[in-house]
Order: sequence, then structure tokens, then C-alpha cells
Amino acid sequence: MFARLHSLSAASRDTFWRSLLALGATRIVIAIVLLLYFSAGQGMARESSVEICGAYLLAAAGLQALASRWRRHFMLQLMSQVACDLSVISLLYMSTGGMRSGFAILYLFPLAGCAILAPLVLALFCASLATLFMLAHSSYLAYIVADESQMVQAGLYGIAWFAAVLVVNRMAARLIGQEELAAQRGIEIGVQQAVNRLVISHSADGILVLGPDGTVYMSNPAAQQMLGGPVPKLEGAVLQPLVAAYEAWRADPVQATGFVTIKPYGDPAQEGLIAAWSARRDVALHLKLRFAPADTAGLDVERNVIFLEDVTSIEEKAQQLKLASMGRLTASIAHEVRNPLSAIGHANSLLEEDLQAPVHKRLLKIIGDNVARVNRMVEDILQLSRKAQSHHEPMELEAFLNELKAEFDETHKLDSRILCLGGLRQASVRFDPLHLREVLINLLNNAVRYASGTPSSIRVFMVTTPGGQLELHVQDDGPGISPQVRAHLFEPFYTTSSKGTGLGLYLARELCLNNDAMLDYEHRFDAGMTEGGARKSSGRFVITFAKNT
Repeated sequence: MFARLHSLSAASRDTFWRSLLALGATRIVIAIVLLLYFSAGQGMARESSVEICGAYLLAAAGLQALASRWRRHFMLQLMSQVACDLSVISLLYMSTGGMRSGFAILYLFPLAGCAILAPLVLALFCASLATLFMLAHSSYLAYIVADESQMVQAGLYGIAWFAAVLVVNRMAARLIGQEELAAQRGIEIGVQQAVNRLVISHSADGILVLGPDGTVYMSNPAAQQMLGGPVPKLEGAVLQPLVAAYEAWRADPVQATGFVTIKPYGDPAQEGLIAAWSARRDVALHLKLRFAPADTAGLDVERNVIFLEDVTSIEEKAQQLKLASMGRLTASIAHEVRNPLSAIGHANSLLEEDLQAPVHKRLLKIIGDNVARVNRMVEDILQLSRKAQSHHEPMELEAFLNELKAEFDETHKLDSRILCLGGLRQASVRFDPLHLREVLINLLNNAVRYASGTPSSIRVFMVTTPGGQLELHVQDDGPGISPQVRAHLFEPFYTTSSKGTGLGLYLARELCLNNDAMLDYEHRFDAGMTEGGARKSSGRFVITFAKNT
């Protein structure tokens, strides 16, 4: 692995050059310490030793500058530095008396550096040079002064150099191998991440990566588009259906799929952040959710993934099929209902000519009014099948609501405190009064069915949006609509009641659309109401009227 440096990765080659620079910095420090030592006249200091250390310091500085500015021929620069170290240490070794001076330990510095950065053969060659030099010098001294003790010490030092070079070289080889493997794995992971980012960013399905508290750690562009922009956390009234579905899945992971309907641009806080917010606030998306836990075993974290699929277009196609059934139903109504209804109306007119008693007139009037009302409902259904537009004039909403409340209370024999009107003021809207009456009667009938019956358990109140549009909210204190039911709430023939036809809410929405208004079920924050220190949101039906022009 050390034989050819260019065969290693860029990260490993950079590690080698940084290690060479660290070795050069250490050389400069050692040269300065030796120069100061001999300059102070300590021990066996001589003038020649000071000159050697000065030259050594200059050479070390030059080699360091060369290595930092010219990153080429690594092995040549390394061996030049090691040769300089061995030469200078050998000169100091001889000038200070050999083995007795203790400078033999300085050989460990270049030999360890060579063992780390050079192949094992070169490192052992350098260790053999140092050992042979010490043995030769000790042999010379033994011949001159008849002292053989230094030869034994030189031999022991040589053995230590060979052992140190061998151990350090093997450890360095293992570390460099691990670094090379880590670098290769890093490249593979980087490539995999790039591919994952490409696939996720081009996926038509939205992808959310969440923590257990709903914090969003990652979302792809499709999810951001579905949710109206980047979402740092699943919270708020707009995302309440998604929050409820996520919490339900965490409580029961078996239910890994679900359907929700959200209005991503319905949060007033987004009005100044999203372009054309007021124009898009009524956009509703029907999403199919798929939940999956990420495999984070042993990482002490929890991450879950939600896949969002926009099924609005699919549901629209399904609704077209249901509308075809609606066409057949309206044809049946036209033939089977209108004719008997006309007969009843005609018979009622004949009875009015013969029965003049007040009680009879009152009963006949009730019959006539209800015949006319049913006949109008049949005509509305026929108009819906033909997508006919209503012709409507401005109406005063406050007076209309007061009259509707009085009639509804009397018809259903309700305590006047149960149905509460709020936020009433002088406001004119363009809506066919009979159509609006049918819509509200339908919503109030549902509210009476599920409300608790306590005072103010049913509320109808007017709200003006920041964009200047008038809204009419119908709310009760009954249990909220589940996300599963909410996803199909306005579909024709969909009902959770054994006695229902599944047309009530569908016709109510269509009547609103024919009057340039919008009916939807939303979660909104209630002013002044909190739950656990956080703002409390609740569901209600919202009619958004068209702006008066």
C-alpha cells in the first residue's frame, strides 16, 4: 500500500503530506532545542556542535518550506529529510562522545517518521544504517580506548530500532488501510446519497421524515408542494387531519394507510409568506397516506416516514362515474316524483276552494308550502345534473339567519339557547336564499343529530377573513369527523348512516358552487380556547361567500 503513493485515494494522500509537514515541524522544534542546549554551554557543548545545530535548523526550515509549497515526489522529499536527520544526529553523536552522551535516542525520531510514511523495506534500511553507524563508532572507540561496553549498548539500541520500526510500520499500515477503506466507503455513501436525493426530489409522491413529536427532519419538493411549503413540524389547524392520522398510526401501527383532506393554504399565518395566498386558500387536497418506520435499531432515535399521494385527480375520475349514476337518478326523480308531486299540488288547490275554515286553510297552506319546497328541491337536483347556474340577487345575511333560527327552533322544538348565532352584522351576500336555506338546514340537521343539546352546543357565526371574504361557520360540540370519513365527506352516495342517502352534503356543496361560494369542513383555532397550554382547534363546516363586486 505504501509502495506507490499515487495509487491511494486523495484523502489518504493528503494525510501523508500532512504527516510529512508535522514531521518537519517537529524537526524544527528539535533543532531549536539542541541549538539552545549547546549555546548555553551545558554538558559537552562545543563550538562545532552549535554550528551543526544551526545548519540543521536552516536545513529543517528549507525542507519544511519545500514540502509545504511543492507537493510532488513525496518519497524523495521524505528520504531527503530522513537522510538529513541521520547525518546531523550522527555528527552530534560523534562530537559529543558517542554512546555516553545519550544522543543515540535522537535516532528514534527520524526512524519512527520513516516507519510511518515509508515502505517497511526503506524503514528497515534506515534503521540498519543507524545501527551500523553506532556499531562502527563503538568498534572504533573500543579499538582506541579499549572500551567494549559501548558495543553492547549499540547492539541493544539497534535491536530496539528494528523492533520499533517494525511495530510502528505495521500499526501505521493498518491505520492507513482503515482510512483508505473509510474514504472508499465515504465515496460510496456520497454516491448513494446523491442518487437517493435525485430519486426523492423527482418522486411524484411526497415524502416526510418525522420524529416521534412530529418534527419534520426531511421533506422532498412534492411534499412541500402538497403542504403549501416547507413544514418544520406537523402542527396547526390546517395540518390537523395529518397530525391525527400520524398519532393514530403511532398508537396502532397495524393501520399503515389512511386518507385525509387538507387545505394547505388555509392558514392565515401564511398570507404574507405565500404568493397568491388569498386565491389559493380554498384549494383542498385529498391525500393517501402510507406510514413506515425507519430501521434505526441501535441508534437510540426514532424516525418515521410518511408517503403522501395526491389522489384528488383519481377521486375526480371516480366522482365522474358517480355523477353518471346521479344522471340516472335525476331522470328517475323527474318521472317518478314530479308527476305525483304535481298531482298533490293540484289536489291541494282544489281543496282550498272548498275548505274555508281557518284550521283547514292553515293545514292546506302547510301542504302547499312543502309541495313547493320539494318541487324546488327536485328542480335543484335536475339543475345540478345540468350544472345550471343560479340567478341570485344580494341578500341581507343577518335578517336571513334570524328568520332561519326562529323557523328551525320551532320546527325541531328546540330550546332557543341551543342554537346560538354569533358575529352578526349588516352584510350583503350574493346567494340564492332558497339554496342557502337548504344548505344550512342540511348542516343544522346534522348538528342536531350529534350535538349534546346543551346551551350554545350549536353555533352559527359570521367571520371575515384577512382577505376580506365573508365566511359562515356552522359548529357543534359533538365528536369530530374522523380523517377516514373526512376524506369522502362530500362524495355523492357516501354515508355513514343507515337512513341516509349520501346526497345531503354533496348537494349542499354543489348548491354553494352554483352560487360562487365554497363549502368545506375545516379545523380552525378557537379564539381564547386552549388545551394543555396550546391553542385548541375544532372542526366546523365553513361556507365561504364570493366577494361582492
